[in-house]
Amino acid sequence: MTFQLLKLRKSLLFIAAFLLASLNTTATKRDSLALTPPMGFMTWNKYKEDINEQLIRQIADKMAADGYAEAGYKYIFIDDGWQGGRDKRNNILPDPKKFPSGMKALADYVHSKGLLLGIYSDAAHLTCAGYTASYKFEEQDAKTFAQWGIDYLKYDYCHAPSDSAVAHKRYKKMADALQKSGRKIALGVCEWGQLNPELWARQAGGSLWRVSYDVRDMWKDIVKQGGMGIIDIIDITEPLYKYAGPGHWLDMDMLVVGLDGKGGPSSDLGGVGCTYSEYQTQMSMWCMFASPLAMSHDILNENEATRHILLNKEIIAINQDALGEAAHRIDFPGACRIYLRQLSGNRQALAIINPSNTPQPVQLPLSIIGNAKEYSFRDVWEHKTTRQHKAWQGTLQPHETKVFTITTQ
Repeated sequence: MTFQLLKLRKSLLFIAAFLLASLNTTATKRDSLALTPPMGFMTWNKYKEDINEQLIRQIADKMAADGYAEAGYKYIFIDDGWQGGRDKRNNILPDPKKFPSGMKALADYVHSKGLLLGIYSDAAHLTCAGYTASYKFEEQDAKTFAQWGIDYLKYDYCHAPSDSAVAHKRYKKMADALQKSGRKIALGVCEWGQLNPELWARQAGGSLWRVSYDVRDMWKDIVKQGGMGIIDIIDITEPLYKYAGPGHWLDMDMLVVGLDGKGGPSSDLGGVGCTYSEYQTQMSMWCMFASPLAMSHDILNENEATRHILLNKEIIAINQDALGEAAHRIDFPGACRIYLRQLSGNRQALAIINPSNTPQPVQLPLSIIGNAKEYSFRDVWEHKTTRQHKAWQGTLQPHETKVFTITTQ
């Protein structure tokens, strides 16, 4: 009897180990679809459902001609509102009035500009905005997306059960369908962080997963109706930093940089707009945490201040660093916060945030970085390099963030 129990126990352990190895192999394979955080433009915050093929072509032209593609913004993410139902064979269709040429022709055009095309669906019968979704049509829709030439799927979770096991199952079913589709399509898990996707989303096949409810165009949530401000999402993300890595990213939602309180959904629930110091802080910390960067402003009519933030190649280089580590917070007294991120090439990135409403002086001992006698501090926003020996000191304005790349001299 004892021998039989031991034999059964060994068999169960072997099966468990095999299944775990299989899951890890699948996760590792899908990791290769997004070895650095995806960057691009997402339609929702500015345009909501008012999208069409002419608009997407204009955005593609703008991104290719105006430096965005060169800076790393390779995706155009078409969000909710593109759907036109299903045909008699249940193939999902684009809205014929919005996309009269079809998605394949649009994807070909986007690809001709050196860009990639993302699309949207939901793990239920209907999307958040009430359009046709993909639940129980996963394989069929995945094949359709592949035939169109889609490169990325944002997969939402509206109208779906609030259970993490069910969510894991539904996302895995779509990830498996995408893997069988014959095309490499990255999967964005848009579950809003409420069911702890950091514990299962990678194993379910996600290349990234949302950590919070939708971002609004504001510094901080003060109306308490479900909208998230910039500093709120920073606070939610930091404890999760160990879950980020090449191919599996913490998605902090869209950049609201440049929306100026004039966006669509981002202007709801207290989204009255931000200062450009606050927008620069969003860009800084989304890069420090290795979040995907999805612009959502009026890219066809933008100002220079917005371009200055979004096209800063030095902060983007931190976001896209091959090591793929996310920043973590360092204990430090005072009103300001300190975040440190390890970079490739034995370098570090340091961010200092002033979350308060008044200017704050900072004297930062370099012992928190290491024990070298001298460091080179590269201010990625001022584009200036200085040598620091014992401490960095300066004054930060309200809601301002300083970011440095640091090397040992």
